[in-house]
Amino acid sequence: MSLYSSKPHPCGYFADPRHACRCTAHQIHRYRSKISGPLLDRIDIHVEVPAVPYKELRVGVHAEPSDAIRLRVVAARQVQIQRFKRTKIYSNAQMASRHIRAHCRIGDDASRLLESAIDRLGLSARAYNRILKISRTIADLDAMADIQIYHITEAIQYRSLDRNRHNL
Repeated sequence: MSLYSSKPHPCGYFADPRHACRCTAHQIHRYRSKISGPLLDRIDIHVEVPAVPYKELRVGVHAEPSDAIRLRVVAARQVQIQRFKRTKIYSNAQMASRHIRAHCRIGDDASRLLESAIDRLGLSARAYNRILKISRTIADLDAMADIQIYHITEAIQYRSLDRNRHNL
């Protein structure tokens, strides 16, 4: 599963810099417990998207143009097609454990970082595999043959519901 939309908790202002959250830790825990850990494990990317102030929308922020992003995505998809050309797999998201071991090797520093995140956040083996797959995709988007520590760091950031679930 790759898409799920949810408010982070009842009032909708958790971590909002402009509005105070009025929920108790118990209310947040009860609200989030409606979504089981095993279900969250099956969602590849969890991202909190805060409200953008009107002034920022009006002024605009310099960002990578859509055409450049499209080119990077097309190039990353070609890398994945080549990587899996002798299999029935067509993307990193479909990798099984043996493919992850073959295509998601990480260095000692990245391994220690990932171990720390897994231990500190209480992540499951499924979440561990999701982080590696996402790291592989981020490296592909960066046109990098090897997964770097910053790819792991970015992928861990995409597990925000795991982080929030364990830090209540």
